[in-house]
Amino acid sequence: MPAIPTAPAPCPVRFLLARRHSLHISYPSPCSNHQRLPPRLLRLPARPRAAPMSAEARAPASPVAPPAHPTYDLRAVIALALAEDAGDRGDVSCLATIPSDVEAEATFIAKADGVIAGISLADMIFNQVDPSLKVEWFESDGNFVHKGLQFGRVYGCARSIIVAERVVLNFMQRMSGIATLTKAMSDAARPACILETRKTAPGLRLIDKWAVLIGGGKNHRLGLFDMVMIKDNHISVAGGIANAMRSVDQFLQKEKLTIPVEVETRTIEEVKDLLKYAAENKTSLTRIMLDNMVVPLGNGDLDVSMLKDAVRLINGRFETEASGNVTVDTVKKIGETGVTYISSGALTHSVTALDISLKIDTELALQVGRRTNRA
Repeated sequence: MPAIPTAPAPCPVRFLLARRHSLHISYPSPCSNHQRLPPRLLRLPARPRAAPMSAEARAPASPVAPPAHPTYDLRAVIALALAEDAGDRGDVSCLATIPSDVEAEATFIAKADGVIAGISLADMIFNQVDPSLKVEWFESDGNFVHKGLQFGRVYGCARSIIVAERVVLNFMQRMSGIATLTKAMSDAARPACILETRKTAPGLRLIDKWAVLIGGGKNHRLGLFDMVMIKDNHISVAGGIANAMRSVDQFLQKEKLTIPVEVETRTIEEVKDLLKYAAENKTSLTRIMLDNMVVPLGNGDLDVSMLKDAVRLINGRFETEASGNVTVDTVKKIGETGVTYISSGALTHSVTALDISLKIDTELALQVGRRTNRA
C-alpha cells in the first residue's frame, strides 16, 4: 500500500481565501510571508491536554495507509472539498474580520467518546491549504478518545486554520464515526473479520474504506474491477448459479486474469449447487457469500441455524462471508458460527459522525479584534 504523503507539494488553490483576479488580493497564500510587522498571535491559555506540547506530541508510529486504488486521487478529493467552500470569492468572512498578519493556535477537542480517524488526512488538508501550518497530535489514528480530550493542535495563519477547519472536521468526524462502529463490531465478531461494502458516499469510497481499516476492519472489494462478485441478478440472467460460475471461469481463463471470485448464495440448495460445480470443475472460486441466512426472531434473539449448516457444508474449502441482518447487537452471534468474514453496509451508509471541534480561544480573539479596531 502506498505510504501516506507527509509533505505534499502545495496545491494551487490560492483562491481559498480570495480569488486574486476578482478581488485584487496580492498575497499568494492566506497569510503573506512578507509582512513587515511581526505577526500577532492568538495564543490559547494553558489547559490540560493529553501530553506536553513540544516533547510528547506524537504522530502515529505506523500510520494506517489508505487502500491502494488505481485511479483514486486523494489530493483531487481534498481540492474539490476546499473549492466547493471557496466558490469564486474565497472566505469573505475571514477577509472581512481577520487581518492577514494574525496567527493563531487552535485545539482539536473530542466532544464524544469514540475512535479517532482522519489524522493523516487532516495533515494532508492543512498542508494543501497552507504548507506553513504546523500540526501536532497527541493521539494516533485508531486510538480511543474520551469526551473532552484535547488530542491535537494546529499553529499558524489564523485565516488558513479557519479555511481548513470545516473540511478537516467534516472528513474527520465521518471517518471517526465509521472507525468507532467498525471497532465495536470487530471486537464483538472475533474470530470473524468485519468488512464494509460498496455502500459508501459517492466520491468518498477510498476515505470511507480507509476509516474501516483504521477501526480494525478489513476492506471488501474497492470497486467493480478488483473482484468478481456474482450476485442474484447475475445468477438470474445467467440461468443459475452453476452457469454463472462456469462463465466466470471461462472469462478469467480467456483474459488471463487472477483475481478473487465470490458468489452470493441465499439458500442451502444454492450452496450445494455451487459446491457440486466446484467439485466437478477446476474453478477460480475463492469465497461464498451466505446472504440473509440469519433470521431475527420476535423475542429479539437471532436464528443462525441456516448459517451454521452452510458453514458446515463448505467445511473450510472456501472462505465464507455472512451478509444481511448484521448489527452491532447481532454480530457476536454471527461470528460464533465459524464464518470467515461478516460484511456490513451500515458501517458506511448509516454513519453517525463523531463530534469533534477545533477551537481558537474566543476571549483572546476579541482582544486582538479590539486592538485592530483601535489601530
